This record gives sequence, structure tokens and C-alpha cells, in this order.
Amino acid sequence: MPRMSLEKRRQHAAAIVAILKSTYPDAHCALVHHNPLELLIATILSAQCTDERVNQVTPKLFAAYPDARALAQAQVADIEAIIRSTGFFRAKARSISRTARLLVEKHGGKVPATMAELTALPGVGRKTANVVLGNAWGIDEGIVVDTHVGRLSRRLGLTRQTDPVKVEQDLMQIIERRDWTLMSHLMIFHGRRRCTARSPDCAGCELADICPSAKLLGGSRQAGPAGKKRV
Repeated sequence: MPRMSLEKRRQHAAAIVAILKSTYPDAHCALVHHNPLELLIATILSAQCTDERVNQVTPKLFAAYPDARALAQAQVADIEAIIRSTGFFRAKARSISRTARLLVEKHGGKVPATMAELTALPGVGRKTANVVLGNAWGIDEGIVVDTHVGRLSRRLGLTRQTDPVKVEQDLMQIIERRDWTLMSHLMIFHGRRRCTARSPDCAGCELADICPSAKLLGGSRQAGPAGKKRV
């Protein structure tokens, strides 16, 4: 892909954001939650696991342990039994238990709203903190880079990086801060529906006309404005 100036990359990113907003007006966090604690725990569980599977597990977990104090007092083995199907359940159960204890001890049982405080919790990295800050607190501190966001960012020419931290840094340079949280949801929606890992639907893709990878991945196509296929 040809290199673009920073200004050109910003214009390219803005065009992508605009099309995705129009395509997915309902884009949102797929992890079902009702408060910041539920989102934090659900995000810890989502590591190496689908959102659908997490959403099947969390209702039972939160019914049994509705707040941080209850989770802190729970037996780790009991947490393991509930979350077993999410994979890596022993490590996740330990992280959940330790995180709950720290929330009670240091934050009065509440989920903090800063990057530094969140990433000090066990099992919470920058990605998880971004999810919580953006979706629970409405704070655009960064951009969540999962496998979908990383893949689409490279295909769309927004970055050449493969490391999630470096991908995030590139995206933060070219996407308006007010769109940081939403952009992750938009790209995840698009990655699941159109730009899949193995069989991207370039022929039907709304972004094909401005995607530098579309011709390479999907072959030649006839298209009109805004990625609409001509008939």
C-alpha cells in the first residue's frame, strides 16, 4: 500500500468512519452489562473467548455475586465452576477474585474511572481498561484493538503495525477523539459482517471503493459511489 501523509491518513480515516456510522447506526458493545462492574468482569472473561459465550455465563455469575464485595468473598473454585466454558477459567477466576478484593479495599467496591487505576487491577490491561472507560464511563481514553480492529486497520491502510499497542497509537493519531470508543464497535461490527478473516465480502463491502485491499482480496469489481455495487 502506498504511504500517505498524516493529513491524507486523517481524511481517509474520516471517510471510513462516516461510511461505517451510516452502515452500522446501532453499533455498540456486544458484552451485556448493567453497570461498570459487570462490564469489567465480562471483559476479563472475554479474553480468548467469544462475546456470545461470555453473555451466556455472566447472568449466573452476577446473580450469585451481584457486587464486588460478594465476588471478593466468593470461593475461587465456585467462580471457576461458573466460568469454566470461557476458557482459561482458572486464571480468569483468580483475576476476578483478586480484582474484586482490590476494588473493595482501595475503591470502596466501585470500578475506578482512570486508566492508571484500572490497569493496576489484576487481569486488566489497556484494552480492558479502554472498554470500561469508553462504555461504562463515556471516557474516550484510547481505542480498543481486538483481532477485528487490528485486521481491518491494516486492510484499510490505517496502519502497517501488527502489535495492538502500536496499532492503537496509529489510530489515535488519525481518528477524532470523540469517535475512539465508537470506532472500535464500528470496525468489530464490520469485521464480523463483511471483512472476515478468511472470506471478506469485498464485492458487497460498503468500504470497497476506498479500501486499498479490496481489489487484492476480492478481485476486480464494478462499483459506484460509497461502495455501492453497480447492477
